[in-house]
Amino acid sequence: MSLFGKLKNRLFKSSSKLDEGLDAIVHDGGEEVAAEGAIDPVPAAQTEATPVSKPGILGRMLGRSDGSAMRRELNDDMLEQLEELLIASDMGVDTALRVTANIAQGRMGKKISVAEIKLLLAQEIARIMEPVAKPLPLYPKTPQVVLVVGVNGAGKTTTIGKLASQFRAAGKSVVIAAGDTFRAAAVEQLQVWGTRAGVPVLTAPEGSDPASLAFDAMTQAQNDGADLLMIDTAGRLQNRQDLMEELAKIVRVIRKKDPEAPHNTLLVLDATTGQNAVNQTETFQKLADVSGLVMTKLDGTAKGGVLVSLADKFGLPIHAIGVGEQIEDLAPFDPEDFAAALMGLSDT
Repeated sequence: MSLFGKLKNRLFKSSSKLDEGLDAIVHDGGEEVAAEGAIDPVPAAQTEATPVSKPGILGRMLGRSDGSAMRRELNDDMLEQLEELLIASDMGVDTALRVTANIAQGRMGKKISVAEIKLLLAQEIARIMEPVAKPLPLYPKTPQVVLVVGVNGAGKTTTIGKLASQFRAAGKSVVIAAGDTFRAAAVEQLQVWGTRAGVPVLTAPEGSDPASLAFDAMTQAQNDGADLLMIDTAGRLQNRQDLMEELAKIVRVIRKKDPEAPHNTLLVLDATTGQNAVNQTETFQKLADVSGLVMTKLDGTAKGGVLVSLADKFGLPIHAIGVGEQIEDLAPFDPEDFAAALMGLSDT
């Protein structure tokens, strides 16, 4: 199955929730009429400023008509219902207002169908997310230090293992530091991934100083000539002061080896937490200089819309999304695929 197919299946709950809501909105005061031609997905005023990439999934769908379908006039009441639906889908108030305002531009008073709304929403979502869809940058200087942060249970250790495996398969040499020294399960999980990928995993006794381990890992990565050093960290947000001091100490110590380290600070977020992911991003931006995001557990959650809110609010690069347990299920983020899957569109 293609990644788009997997993503669509994983986002089934999100798309079903949106489907049901859109059907209810259009049927509320709508009528069945023959299409007079598809609603223009990109009004003339927006065409130059917000080009649509073709021939992607959304590009191939532009201009398709419903034929005879239930339609409703796009008016203030309908827009308000759309806003409420998007907010309920975890897109956040500001993002929902921006998306519906763009959809309304040049279309007020026109009769519109569910399929057309879905395509317009997908196009707006893809437009918001296009600027942040960026792979993890790789630099010529080695070792490239990647600090991985996030709350416990977000999927940090699994993400590190998958990324290490993928980089190793691409010919990069990787060292992993199991810096969450307070959770034995996290260390064991990294060791399993390290064995699977043929990547060394540096560990320390439970409760050891994570900064000391990071320093030793930096030394080994330099001695080994490794391309990347990935450092796991604790995520105990209930005691932010301790965590902030711990992260600051790790950074201070590794900068003794390389003043520019860490070169990337990845924040791993759990999609099932919904709008809590927004709060976590705000917190970790204060605790650490976050350079990019990875969203995990997009596996049937009804809260996939939070990724749109994150892109709109923070503008941080989204490097990858997790749509399953296998190595290949952590994939580069594609905004068109994500938008189409979120809206339940089919590439047929």
